[in-house]
Amino acid sequence: MRPEEFGASAGRGGSPDAETRLRATEALASAARGAEGPRAVPGALCQACVRLLPVAGSSVSISGGKGVRVIWCASDRVAARLAELQYTVGDGPCQTALDHGAPVIAADLTRGPDARRWPIFAHEAVGLGVRAVFSLPLGVNGAAIGTLDLYSEEVGGLAEPDLRTAQWVRDAITCSLMELQAAEHGRTDEDAENEVAFWVAASEADHTEVYQAVGMVMVQLDVDPEQALDRLRARAYSHGRTVSQVAREVLARRLSFRPEGHGGDPGVLPDGA
Repeated sequence: MRPEEFGASAGRGGSPDAETRLRATEALASAARGAEGPRAVPGALCQACVRLLPVAGSSVSISGGKGVRVIWCASDRVAARLAELQYTVGDGPCQTALDHGAPVIAADLTRGPDARRWPIFAHEAVGLGVRAVFSLPLGVNGAAIGTLDLYSEEVGGLAEPDLRTAQWVRDAITCSLMELQAAEHGRTDEDAENEVAFWVAASEADHTEVYQAVGMVMVQLDVDPEQALDRLRARAYSHGRTVSQVAREVLARRLSFRPEGHGGDPGVLPDGA
C-alpha cells in the first residue's frame, strides 16, 4: 500500500475515533503527496507527526542489527541529537522499543522509573530540554526495522487518542519505507524473502566510518567488535562527542586506543605519543 493509499483507506470504518483518524490520515496523505520524491516521504510524514501530536519534535531511525542505527530524518536539531545520543550511549527508549518490538513511553525523564531505567540517556536528554520521549517500532513482517521517536518538552505521557494517532503515523512511515525499498530494489510485496537486508545495507552505508574504526580498535586492544564499539561510545560520551566524530578521529590516526594499565589516559593514546 502506498502512503497516499494508506491515507485514503484508513479513514474508513465506524470506530468512535473515526473523525480523529480521518483528520490524521488526510494530513499524512497530504504530506506524502507534497514530498519531493519517494526518499523525502518519511521526512514529510515525520514533520506532519509534530503538527498532529502534542510533541515538540520527531525522528525516524533505521536499524541494521545490534548496535547499528542510522538517522533517516529528524524534524529539528534536538530530535536529531536525541537519536544520535541513543546510538552513542547504546541505550534509551529507542533501543528498548527495537529490542521488544513494542512502543515505549518514557513520560518523565527527570525522575522516577524512566530516569532510573536509562540514567545516562535521561540525564543528557533533560540537558537538551527534553522531559519525555515516546518510541514506536517500525515493523516489517514482524521484524523491527527502526523506530519513530517523539519528544516532548513537558513531563507526561500520550493520551490514548494521541497514541493511536502516533501509531497511524508509524504505519504510514513503515509503508513509505517499504515503497521506497520496492522502488529502489525492484521488489514486490510477494518477493520478501529477505526484507531486512535493505535496511542493513542502508545502515551500514551511513556508518562505514564507525565500522572501520571498530576494526582498528579491535586490533589495537585485541577485543571483539562489541567491546570495541563500547570503547568508542565511552570515549564519545566522556568527551561530549558522537560516536561518528570519534570514529573519524580514529580513522585520521589522531586518536588510538591501548589496553588499560599502560599509564596516561586509560585506554586512549593520542596520535604520536
